[in-house]
Amino acid sequence: MKNPSLRTALILPYIALVIVLAVSIGGLSYVAGSRAVLTVSEHLLTETVSRIGQAIDRHVVGSVATLEAAFPNGMLAPEDIEPDFNNIRTRFWIATSLHIDPNNYVYYGNLKGQAIGLYRHSYERGELRLKYQASEHRKRYSIDGINGALQFQSLEKNFFDPRQRPWFQAAQETNSDIWTAVYIDFGTHDLVATRARRVLDQFGNMQGVVATDMPLRALNDFIGNLDISANGEAFILEPNGLLIASSNSPNVKQNSEGSNIRISAEASGYPLLTEIYQNIQPKLSQVLAGSKTETFIFTDTNGDNIHVAFAMFKDTAGLEWINIVALPERDFMGGISANIMRTVILGVLATIVVVFIGLRIFSWVTFDLKQLSLAVNQVGSGLQDSPLNIHRNDEIGTLAKCFQAMQHRLQTDHLTGLPNRHAFEQKLNTLIRQYPQNNKPFAIMFIDINDFKSINDRFGHDIGDKVLMEFAYRLCKYVREDDLVARYAGDEFVVITENIITNEALAIIRNNIEKALSAPLQVTKTTTTNLGGAIGTAYFPEDADNAKDLLIVADSNMYHHKDALKKQSTVDTVFS
Repeated sequence: MKNPSLRTALILPYIALVIVLAVSIGGLSYVAGSRAVLTVSEHLLTETVSRIGQAIDRHVVGSVATLEAAFPNGMLAPEDIEPDFNNIRTRFWIATSLHIDPNNYVYYGNLKGQAIGLYRHSYERGELRLKYQASEHRKRYSIDGINGALQFQSLEKNFFDPRQRPWFQAAQETNSDIWTAVYIDFGTHDLVATRARRVLDQFGNMQGVVATDMPLRALNDFIGNLDISANGEAFILEPNGLLIASSNSPNVKQNSEGSNIRISAEASGYPLLTEIYQNIQPKLSQVLAGSKTETFIFTDTNGDNIHVAFAMFKDTAGLEWINIVALPERDFMGGISANIMRTVILGVLATIVVVFIGLRIFSWVTFDLKQLSLAVNQVGSGLQDSPLNIHRNDEIGTLAKCFQAMQHRLQTDHLTGLPNRHAFEQKLNTLIRQYPQNNKPFAIMFIDINDFKSINDRFGHDIGDKVLMEFAYRLCKYVREDDLVARYAGDEFVVITENIITNEALAIIRNNIEKALSAPLQVTKTTTTNLGGAIGTAYFPEDADNAKDLLIVADSNMYHHKDALKKQSTVDTVFS
């Protein structure tokens, strides 16, 4: 006998109770709707925090690129600016073209007191600020285009000595990039942060400092234009509580003496912003320790529940800002709370009528739906390998099969059929979490195909794809049955080898892989080549106790191996 459809199984037993069921379903919908709204609001909070982090990252990345273009890392600084003026000017024009909004100003000063800076008004026009003698005032010139003639504008009234500036002095204390404290720009009255890096001479001694400003007006405008909710708050602050940007509060004000000063979250004059900061303070140590977005709920002085999400943004030059987004529950719950009690009453009345039949049928239906819903939520949270054991021949069973197929696609590289990067990272994190219980060490191998770009350049991407598939096949063939081979990105592959007790055991696997990858490769019918691959290994827990550092070690070892292969190739070429 053909199994009845889910629709038939649900409708026929309840025809006589259709009115009661309609009321019951309506009540249950309110409850489900309130839960769904809460879930959506939490996703909105975390997504908005992530967007703010991306906006900050755009500013930071622009400053990094600007400094690198102005004075590439390793470039020696001239003792005197004047003979090298044209080269510096050209690099500064290119540097300020990369991210003209917001990184439109780059400047350099040296130990002799000389200074040169380029401020871009637009893609076509700029202003050059220059002094060759420490005792003279800076001169300002307008220029049109990268090779435009200098047109004298004015001589600055205020004396400018780069050696006395905070950015110059801060960069003297470190070998890497460094941010100055956020300050108020004298001209625009907006907040600005400066990123600086010292530049060395041919003897490895500091010769000068290159710097670029990061105006925060665009960031403040971005926060102010976020579409959150009627009473929502979004803001960025430093760990000391000073505001960087806010959707409702200014970040600068005038004091009683007429001077511009920065505003703290507690002294903003906005009660909700102040309460959010006061409630987040005890949790700052938690967010300072990592970059994960955290959420919590607190009740404000008006008795409203406030939903909050926050995360720390850090960079390698010492920038530490906290992104915060908060929504009052009343903004997104609307009249749902008032209807919950009526829904409960309706649900109770409906349950009394249909309890005997309804519970049995719905328990049969909802058990697997709950499993499916839980699996969907876990996939939404990034756990793509959550198990799903549903064996039915109706619509729910079909949906479960489609979901399982989707899970497989999400974890599989479409070209090679190997597990993809996300599946690899999930497996790696699982092994790390299980280590305290099973105490089983393991190792990873990071593999990069040698000179793969030449295959794409010479034969095209179709041949390149076939090469990647061949390498994937060889890797799977020459590892152990329980080892995981995954495609990490591009021409990079990774291998997890479990239960590796000795270096010799891993060396055998590695040697097998090296032999397999270095074997002749038939690129076309008439062309054979030997590519091979560079391999980097890392042991857990000897080399690192977390996934990120373990990958860094393996990646670094891979590049060491790649360099060694290049040197060996050079030696072989010389002696051949």
